[in-house]
Amino acid sequence: MKSLITLSTALAIWICSTGFIQAQKNTDWTKNEIEKLNILKENAVKIEKEALKSKIENINKKVSEGSVSETEAENLKKAAAEKHALNIDNRIAIFDNQLALIDRNGMDSTKITGTAIVFGWGQEDVDNDLIFGVKVRKGSRGTVKKYDRRTTSDGYIAVGFNNVATSGESLEDSDFKVAGSRFAELGWTWKTRVFDNSNWLRVRYGLAFQFNGLKPTDNRLFVDTGEQTELQTYPLDLKKSKFRMDNLVIPIHFEFGPSKKIEHENYFRYATRNQFKFGIGGYGGINLGARQKLKFEEDGENQKQKLKADYNTNNFIYGLSTYIGWGATSIYAKYDLNTIFKNNAVDQRNVSLGLRLDLE
Repeated sequence: MKSLITLSTALAIWICSTGFIQAQKNTDWTKNEIEKLNILKENAVKIEKEALKSKIENINKKVSEGSVSETEAENLKKAAAEKHALNIDNRIAIFDNQLALIDRNGMDSTKITGTAIVFGWGQEDVDNDLIFGVKVRKGSRGTVKKYDRRTTSDGYIAVGFNNVATSGESLEDSDFKVAGSRFAELGWTWKTRVFDNSNWLRVRYGLAFQFNGLKPTDNRLFVDTGEQTELQTYPLDLKKSKFRMDNLVIPIHFEFGPSKKIEHENYFRYATRNQFKFGIGGYGGINLGARQKLKFEEDGENQKQKLKADYNTNNFIYGLSTYIGWGATSIYAKYDLNTIFKNNAVDQRNVSLGLRLDLE
């Protein structure tokens, strides 16, 4: 009997303490929500003021261009000021009402973002469904769009043919197979508008991995002789001989091209989809490593070899690149200014041509 009473007492204490902890969490959550709402309210006012400032600047620009008279400009400015003043009043009223709900009820389920799991131990909400139970709440948080987003980001992928520009030789005399030598590039870039009221010039910068492959002709492979790296004939019949160099680079381009300005009541954006674009710039970075892959038959059995070595390749990579295209697709070319190998008697530089796809 005593053990039963003790067990009941312990259970009651545990329920009460758990309920207290949950109540404390709810209080902390409520304070958090109040702080966030106050910040959102301040941001909403700032956005409306920025929108008004931008409209006034556009009106002044039209006056200086002669497309709008001084009288018309004053009327437009007055109408814009009245509109944004009302917007500010309405936005503040919305946030104040939400704050009043939280202050009155302790929790405002309309402010939960996405899906939240709420545990109830020894307590109940307005629907009486949190006593020793679990409730899943769904809702959405109204976010205020930034009036002018000057910088955007996206990924890109480029693939195509790769080869070597050798001093004193043309690509027709190349030591590497044209169709078999290929490159790939994967990157992520940020694009920033240069001018306040125009998007015809953007700076594009980011981080990318380059994979440059070369397939030698005439049954040859690269050999590090200690002094330099040269192509030598392999004693067995090679089914495959491929040399690859991997780089990590920072690409930087100036991108030119038209864009479409899309204006909404509280924000605007410049869209470059389905538009002509031209980019010119370069890249710089480091060589992550070089390797060769060989396939051949020996004693009637197929053999594979993967050789990883320094091969006297340059540690630092830098070059020029450009692209021209429409929408997300462009023709892409790049040229290494650094030589592939450090001490070779003849300078050899990597050159690539292919297609680039922006993952907008």
